[in-house]
Amino acid sequence: MSFSSLTRGVAIATASVIALSLTACAGGDTDNAPAADGSEGLGTLRVGALPVPAGDMLKWISENLAEEAGLTIEWQEFTDYNTPNPALSDGSVDANLFQNSTFLETYNEQAGDDLISVGEIYLPAAAFYSEKVDSIDELKDGATVAIPNDPTNEGRALGLLAAEGVIEIADGATTLAEITDNPKNLTFIEIENASLALALPDNDASFVTASFAIPAGLSDEQAILFEGTDSEYYNVLATRAELKDDPRILALQDMLNDERTKEFILETWKGLIVPVD
Repeated sequence: MSFSSLTRGVAIATASVIALSLTACAGGDTDNAPAADGSEGLGTLRVGALPVPAGDMLKWISENLAEEAGLTIEWQEFTDYNTPNPALSDGSVDANLFQNSTFLETYNEQAGDDLISVGEIYLPAAAFYSEKVDSIDELKDGATVAIPNDPTNEGRALGLLAAEGVIEIADGATTLAEITDNPKNLTFIEIENASLALALPDNDASFVTASFAIPAGLSDEQAILFEGTDSEYYNVLATRAELKDDPRILALQDMLNDERTKEFILETWKGLIVPVD
């Protein structure tokens, strides 16, 4: 099975956060860079993201599209799923791009926050990978399967297995307790999302999203079950409620959904990262 068949398809808080200024204009003061039409620019937008793929998208946009709007993008790098939302809440960044809407809703419920999505951007397609079998059907009785330990992605992994008939789950299941039938007696190992690729050698299969599969160098030959085209887990551009109509946010949303950006995404990740229609 190859990634080309996909058409739509947390380490603990990092000890260091790297702020990288991605300016769209060469030289000079870019805090208020003029737009291409000579009008006053939009200024600077601070965006939190993991390096791959969102960080690469932001860099490409900064170098190729942002000058048209006079927008300067400051990318603040995160390496886990725990810290970008608190950083958005406390004003360290103005927006982030790393999570799907279900993850965002779960965060808001647990943190008592009201961060919002301004729209879906891309799908980091997920898959089960294995170094020991070539198909999900080849998993033996009692095989160990590593899955994410956060409710959103745990439910995503369980749902993918249930759709393939490997297990049965309750509607809307997000925890192991909601597995209703496990005919192969699979042993599930719950692991932080960012560490799942590293857990692959020690387990019979591991569920890894593209954001971590790509930097880990996982190949299509190791993927034994892909997420389908009906996935509900497209990542969103998120911000604080008071910024939902901010011209900088809207400009970035437009650029992320620009056909040129979509072409860049498809050419760079060959279907593993899928832009929203």
